[in-house]
Amino acid sequence: MPAPDLNFEIVGAEAPNFAAQPTLVCKLRVTNPDRQTPIHSVALHCQIQLEVTRRRYNPAEKARLLDVFDEPQRWGDTLRSQLWTHANTTIPQFSGECLTDLPIACTYDFEVVSTKYFDALENGEIPLLFLFSGTVFYTNEAGDLQAGRIAWEKEAFYNLPVSIWRTMIERYYPNSAWVRLHKDVFDQLYAFKATRKLTTWDEVVTRLLESAHKEVHS
Repeated sequence: MPAPDLNFEIVGAEAPNFAAQPTLVCKLRVTNPDRQTPIHSVALHCQIQLEVTRRRYNPAEKARLLDVFDEPQRWGDTLRSQLWTHANTTIPQFSGECLTDLPIACTYDFEVVSTKYFDALENGEIPLLFLFSGTVFYTNEAGDLQAGRIAWEKEAFYNLPVSIWRTMIERYYPNSAWVRLHKDVFDQLYAFKATRKLTTWDEVVTRLLESAHKEVHS
């Protein structure tokens, strides 16, 4: 008896109010066309890609994506699908069809390409491609537990509203952004802050930007 040929569809997404870290939860519909074969469980792995060529970008977004895809005139060569992240979940027993959560842990590190990409988008949707793999455990006609691999070609497209991602980030980092620095660079900034008796890191960066601006225009 061959393994069930499961189908997968992302039907929605939300940013939960309470999570240990920034998290998106996609609503995943799993369908078994052979409704007579009970599914014991599914150990599901998902690779999620940014299908960046599947949407348009306004001038402001293009300017903010300079660090990701270079100048817009080069986008014919540089605009390519990007790996966003991986997600895993265990789907419990069901027959026929089930709706389950697929949690996706997110980062707000601006050294990560996906963060730069998401932050550059003003509105609209983020085109995503979900590539599924894993193991399905099912019961055969004799009642024996069997295991089979999920077909490698199983995938699903979903357009994630930019507003959902922004709601999630604003919940965890209200009006903030995070930049990682090497320790020696941080030590220099800390010394700059202390010697000039500046009270916040915003003041430090503002003072440095003002100094750089004066040098450029002097």
